[in-house]
Amino acid sequence: MELEDALRAIAAAKAKADEMGLPMCIAVMNEYAYLIAFVRTGDTTLDSIQLAIDKAYTSALIRMDTRELGRLSQPGEQLYGIQNNLSGKMVIFPGGVPIWRDGKLFGAVGASGGLVDEDEAVAQAGVKALSG
Repeated sequence: MELEDALRAIAAAKAKADEMGLPMCIAVMNEYAYLIAFVRTGDTTLDSIQLAIDKAYTSALIRMDTRELGRLSQPGEQLYGIQNNLSGKMVIFPGGVPIWRDGKLFGAVGASGGLVDEDEAVAQAGVKALSG
């Protein structure tokens, strides 16, 4: 993923957040879970900065959206307790979405600043801008 790709994802995600009237932190990771771009808009709470980054990181690393990871990490499920790994960087609630191109992981978008369903919608808008 090039910086231009990440900035395109951020622009689309930011447009969605603006449409929803939300301040938002948006992070884009490459396929290796390295941060490529980040933006904080409006007056998001400061915890949203790290949450957006960690949502994108989790989604790229695990190769699934964080909503699904949350479902799989509940007591009795196959990934129960995964959120306790990697010094607590694993996020198990919505807002992190992987980007797939030609069947391969291209990166991930993470968003934080609204309710988790709002975060997920913003991240999905960024993903849609890059999905192939």
